[in-house]
Amino acid sequence: MLTVILGYIGLAFMFGLAAIGSSIGTTIAGNAAEGALKKNPEKSAGYMILSAMPATQGLYGFVAFLVWPKAAEAMMDKGLLYFAVGLACGIVFLFSAIRQGQVCANGIIGMSQGHDVQTNTMIYAALPEFYAILAFAATFFV
Repeated sequence: MLTVILGYIGLAFMFGLAAIGSSIGTTIAGNAAEGALKKNPEKSAGYMILSAMPATQGLYGFVAFLVWPKAAEAMMDKGLLYFAVGLACGIVFLFSAIRQGQVCANGIIGMSQGHDVQTNTMIYAALPEFYAILAFAATFFV
């Protein structure tokens, strides 16, 4: 019974930490966008694109949550495994989204100052996203 509970807790960590990270990351970038709008409102579309990038980790957590078996029978044998993978993935999603939000916020500030950095910022923001993708892919190998 304990393994079943641990398995479900792992599922909760996987999605919950991903959602928390995405909400923090998008808020970090969104706060920068709000300030940037006051300085250079013409680039609002670029600010919005960069602000939305950290939301993808929440999507990864949600999809991984959906594809995992949730039957108690599956949790009986592999509950501890699901707990460990769910926690590890959730932590990767959390930090990836927060750090991506910080990268995007810096790009937004640069754009508001007149620098053409949107494309470069998207490339830099894809680097922490890569680790979220690796963690997401790892859930399929379990």
